[in-house]
Amino acid sequence: MPPTLAAAPSFDLDAVLASIDTMAAQKPVAAQIVSVANSDDTSAKALAQILAADVALASRVMKLANSAYFGMRGRVTSLQFAVTVIGFTTVRTMATVALTDLDDESRLPGDFWRMSTGVALAASTLAPRFGERPQDALCLGLLAPVGVALLHHNDQEGYAELTAAEPANGGRRAAEVRRYGIHAFRLTAVALEQWGFPRSMVEPLGAVDDLASDEGALLRVALEIASRLTTEGYLPVPVERLTGGVLREDAVGPVLEKVRAEAEELRLAMLG
Repeated sequence: MPPTLAAAPSFDLDAVLASIDTMAAQKPVAAQIVSVANSDDTSAKALAQILAADVALASRVMKLANSAYFGMRGRVTSLQFAVTVIGFTTVRTMATVALTDLDDESRLPGDFWRMSTGVALAASTLAPRFGERPQDALCLGLLAPVGVALLHHNDQEGYAELTAAEPANGGRRAAEVRRYGIHAFRLTAVALEQWGFPRSMVEPLGAVDDLASDEGALLRVALEIASRLTTEGYLPVPVERLTGGVLREDAVGPVLEKVRAEAEELRLAMLG
């Protein structure tokens, strides 16, 4: 039987999402980027001009463009070129990270960015095996735990107890539903829908626990790989089961090594 946690505070989804609008008012540049980056008539030049007004966020975009992930070490010297290198979706993702205070580690669970970067890099690396674009998969991995941050902000002490009792992702999601009526990834999906992110970013979050769903397969296996690296005493789940046979266990080793090698640099780029 799972341990009994203290009663959850009143959880009002609309109020939680409204709190993000309050954050947006405090970070107008990030909010503007989230709003315009997906528009068909936005150019790299226009996006770079908006981004330049937020020095900290612009610096992170430059750092990511020059990271090992994009293979452009030291060669990206202008913000417009950096936007072109990492892509509009990635810029929008970084603005969303800033908008929701994910760049403040003091307000997050201790394993937040280790798990987030692990999922992002694993998903990006494996994306072609699932017919997905690596940069889109990277962004999905980085944004997936937005709901974790929102639950943590709303119920810091209780959520810390919950994660200590259920360190594995699957058990944690079930515990979140029992306590809040919604799990963190579904909460992320609601938030991304509200911000106008494409269905391709939203649907995997809702399908992550449905083993028969192809939409959730890439996110499931990326979570599995990150969990193997970050969760003490974790009992591995066969990746064949998680992916409907798309991926075999012998494909996991190289991905684990890539995540180990690049996760910290990605974390530093995202946090500045």
